[in-house]
Amino acid sequence: MIKCVSIEGTAMAKTIKEIIEKKNVEKISMITGYDFFSAKFAQEAGIDLILVGDSLGMVILGYENTLFVTLDDIIYHTRAVKRGADKTLIVADMPFMSFHISVEQSVRNAGLLIQQGKAQAVKIEGGNPLRLQVIKAIIDSEIPVMGHLGLTPQSVYKFSGYRVQGKDVESYNRLIEQARKLDEIGVFALVLEAVPEGLGEEITKAVSVPTIGIGAGRYCDGQVLVYHDLLGYTEQVPRFVKKYTDLHSNIVEAISQYIQEIKKNQFPAKEHCYYAKI
Repeated sequence: MIKCVSIEGTAMAKTIKEIIEKKNVEKISMITGYDFFSAKFAQEAGIDLILVGDSLGMVILGYENTLFVTLDDIIYHTRAVKRGADKTLIVADMPFMSFHISVEQSVRNAGLLIQQGKAQAVKIEGGNPLRLQVIKAIIDSEIPVMGHLGLTPQSVYKFSGYRVQGKDVESYNRLIEQARKLDEIGVFALVLEAVPEGLGEEITKAVSVPTIGIGAGRYCDGQVLVYHDLLGYTEQVPRFVKKYTDLHSNIVEAISQYIQEIKKNQFPAKEHCYYAKI
């Protein structure tokens, strides 16, 4: 039986209200996961939130960016995550073009992530006036929304790559203003990605909801990393990632040993075989 308690003994957050109440009280832990086992392990460890991110396009599906991920992809992986972490709050990314065509279509797509994907909330990138209109409509439809500012990967072509945002006065002030407006219309949390630490701190103080940083410094209300990054599946990771183990080397070594034992006829051994008394 899975107990929803962290190593330190603090109960995991299981509702939106509990996440909001952690601001200025306790740091929030979030991980981006995509399948049954990553979700299961994260829940057993005591994670507060699991994000089913559109980064699955690169991490799971091998695309060059997130723009090729479909709504069906997110629904499929969110259902798997929910089966692995049935007692954890699950947030599903709204992928590229799922909230860009019309307000009505955006609300419908968000609803599909709740009804079919079994998520409890959705995440939407951006904070321009059109985006605010969409987010407000989704919130008014009783679907909780997590905002996302700074480096928004769905804007990779606009940004000409994955670059730190908010490094000049204009963009710095614009991100603070967008954060305030997202707070006003009712997002329950706000992801800040790849922004200077000082900006992460200022936005965190400026809004009433928790901020969750990924490359946004030490002063956010919580942090998020991709499951595969923190476990060291990949050799090269962004500056903001800390590898907590090195599964890449361990996995390659294990498979290599498996191959060698097959070649040398060492596997399967006697203990791996079935026998019948005939």
